[in-house]
Amino acid sequence: MWFSLALVFPSEPRLKKGNYPSQWLQNVCVIGRSVSLAVTVVLITALPTFCQSDSSKQQQLQTHSRQAQEYLKRNRPDLAAQEFSAIVALDPDNIEARGNLGVLLFFQSDFAHAAQQLRAAVQLQPTLWKLQALLGMCERRIGQTANAQLDLEKSFPQLTEEKIRVQAGMELIEIYYGAGALDKAAAVASTLRQLKPTDIDILYTAHRIYLDLADESMLSIAMLAPDSARMHQLMAHEAARQGNTEGAIAQYREALKIDPKIPGLRFELAEALSGSTIPSDREEVESEYKAALAANPFDERSECRLGEIAAHQSDLKAAAAHYSRALELQPNDPEAAVGLAKAFISMNQPEKAIPLLQKAAQLEPFNAVIHYHLSALYRKSGRTDDAHREMAEFRRLRGMKARLTQVYQAMRLQPAEQERPDQDVPK
Repeated sequence: MWFSLALVFPSEPRLKKGNYPSQWLQNVCVIGRSVSLAVTVVLITALPTFCQSDSSKQQQLQTHSRQAQEYLKRNRPDLAAQEFSAIVALDPDNIEARGNLGVLLFFQSDFAHAAQQLRAAVQLQPTLWKLQALLGMCERRIGQTANAQLDLEKSFPQLTEEKIRVQAGMELIEIYYGAGALDKAAAVASTLRQLKPTDIDILYTAHRIYLDLADESMLSIAMLAPDSARMHQLMAHEAARQGNTEGAIAQYREALKIDPKIPGLRFELAEALSGSTIPSDREEVESEYKAALAANPFDERSECRLGEIAAHQSDLKAAAAHYSRALELQPNDPEAAVGLAKAFISMNQPEKAIPLLQKAAQLEPFNAVIHYHLSALYRKSGRTDDAHREMAEFRRLRGMKARLTQVYQAMRLQPAEQERPDQDVPK
């Protein structure tokens, strides 16, 4: 005799009588209530053929099984749980009855008794990963954190259904986070981000973990080497993030005095100088990018910046050379592709610019500047539909950027990455 007990966990906190729709999965479907994120647990096992010599016991088991199914059909999980309890009393090794009873007890917030049944089912069949994950959730709720961690760690990598994998991962993250194991929490968060890259709760959780990791690292550096070049570099990053350009420049200069050989330090100083409003700072920008390139001949970012400077000076040949060199160093650098495309546009070679912009759009689809230039080139070449599509995308992305800018201004922070200013693109 086969049947399926399928349980869907929405986001409300407890199981309530009469909340079950007439939806069927296999033979039986029950809708329950649980905490946190939505998860789906499906337990499908075979109810074993009763071979006991005692025909009365066999009849009792069959009767309880049929009655449990009937109660589930009538949306009475409380009574169904009683029938599963009776089956377990008669047949303690009945995996299906224990698993189903454990799930129903979980929905009734009876986590202690649910854990007993789920643990017994997993001991009888260790590969019931969904039940082991649910067991870990029960254990966490009754304060058995160490056991919860072990069960969730074991089951999480084996789970294939998205909803329960996300739920188990989030529960595991909370355990790690509470124990201060930020590296482990970050690893699970990374897995969940790959699974659901647009889930707001996952993104927020990841942000919280990464921010704490950054704070932890900063504190460690401050305690171990408060006067080191790295500490001044870190302080420069924080100043830049808060929009304090002059403070960032001062910290970068201190770091260079202590250790001028730190990779990328001169490029970071040049970036900060390029955002300064002080004329003497801006006069240093080109020389610092050149110094960065001299320190690291494979620095394609400095090549890009030097190409941009050459373009602003109307030296298109030098600009194209710098951008071409950057693409040689990093063929998938969208900034270099856009820069070289703009140089070709200025040199009236649109046929060379279009493929570069198309590739850049694939590499960086949210860069509004790329879509603007593509729209202009398509319009000039008579590709009207393509031009309209790219212009619509440009306007959509510019609207998104404006909203994002408002958010950063409200937070008084400076975005880590910004589009390079382009005088040919409308604001």
